[in-house]
Amino acid sequence: MLRTIFTLSALAAGLLASNTMASPIVDTAPRVGRAADDGGILVAQNGNLDIYYDARGNRVIVDAETGKVIAIQPPQTRLDRRALRRERLRNLGPVEDDRYYLDDPEDTARFRRRRLEDEGRVIVPPADEYDPYGDNSAEVFPEAPRDDGGYGNNFPEEAQPVKPRTIERQPLNEASIEPVEPTVPGEQAALPPSTGGKTAVDPSLSLGARQDVAALQVLLDRAGSSPGVIDGRFGSNVDKALAAYNEITGSNLKSTDAIGIQAALAQSGGDAFASYTITPEDAAGPYAASIPEDYSQKAQLDRMGYTSVPEALAERFHMDEAYLKSLNPDANFSRPGTIIKVANFGRLVATPVARIIADKANKQVRAYDAAGKLVAAYPATIGSSDTPSPSGTHAVSRVALDPNYTYNPNINFKQGENDRILTIPPGPNGPVGSVWIALDKPTYGIHGTPDPSKIGKTESHGCVRLTNWDARELAKIVSPGVTVQFVD
Repeated sequence: MLRTIFTLSALAAGLLASNTMASPIVDTAPRVGRAADDGGILVAQNGNLDIYYDARGNRVIVDAETGKVIAIQPPQTRLDRRALRRERLRNLGPVEDDRYYLDDPEDTARFRRRRLEDEGRVIVPPADEYDPYGDNSAEVFPEAPRDDGGYGNNFPEEAQPVKPRTIERQPLNEASIEPVEPTVPGEQAALPPSTGGKTAVDPSLSLGARQDVAALQVLLDRAGSSPGVIDGRFGSNVDKALAAYNEITGSNLKSTDAIGIQAALAQSGGDAFASYTITPEDAAGPYAASIPEDYSQKAQLDRMGYTSVPEALAERFHMDEAYLKSLNPDANFSRPGTIIKVANFGRLVATPVARIIADKANKQVRAYDAAGKLVAAYPATIGSSDTPSPSGTHAVSRVALDPNYTYNPNINFKQGENDRILTIPPGPNGPVGSVWIALDKPTYGIHGTPDPSKIGKTESHGCVRLTNWDARELAKIVSPGVTVQFVD
């Protein structure tokens, strides 16, 4: 009996021990986070967190698996981890046995850089460890708006205009010999279709240029009151031309009178712009590769011709070359058949001139007929302080189209290091352009220029300088003996 009891007791003890061995171990550690007493955060679920930001800018940390809120951090309590790292390095120096936590973007970036350095592919590290947003702060999200009980509206009530940049127009080269009328004077040209080879145009060239201003310039040019280059910009040349226009026509047109300008355009030849088809002759040239600045190098050329199709066409239609390109950004100027938009400037003045006034102060040349009526006015560059223009009254002695230019440093100015007499061949890009109207005072005259955009804005070597097209128009309506009076 005792043996049986002992056997049963041993069997029960064995079963109890076996049961204990097979039972699972229960993890009594908490699986949710709670705020620690020292302000730290205790996190469960192996650090699998979601981070949100509420309307007040607080960072809300949520357990991704349970959905429970673990902690809420106000903006002012968040720490800059890069600042802590810098402080640690200052206090402890670099840690040789550095550790990398690959769930931390900073450590991941440092680990990758270390591997590249070990492999010999050295890269330049950022100024201050990993900074994905480029602002060197751990929390790059902006602080939320204050809760003032309403909805903020930070948008402007209306679009703010963008102020155009001031563009300095580069010097351009001279005008064509024979102006050509646009082929369709009564039809407003549309922008040309895209062609294969495009002319490279800086978009900034068209900034500040306005077609309504260009239309006014075309109207002034039609009446004989030249604004100089047609470029779509207001300036002193336009102001002078408008005053001359009112004197010539007996009107009182203002630059702000858009209706009056359109009506005057309709009466004087139609729309301000027209279509022009580039011809094989336009594309063929010939054109010079470039025009040197030095007079001795100019003297070695065969001709002071145009350097490109746009330059030649811009002067033929009294336009600024940059403005012509901006009106036709997709045009292939070197391809015959290309249709471009040009100024419809009309016909040249044909009334004979009996008297010319060269107004030094106003930088303008005014031409009058035998009855004393103003028939043409041109912006001009008249002498300089170093080489002043003549005074008093002189007379036209002769007219030369497409002339040579004789450079004589013993009589006139000295250019560069050139100290001998040089003969520069003819052409619109020559020193006197394509026209020379000689005066009875030796070495002085009225002539063209290779830089039409500078007329009325720079100085000359004592002569009267006009655009090539204005000088050619004047040359056809003057004759020897016409008086030229210089007034201050």
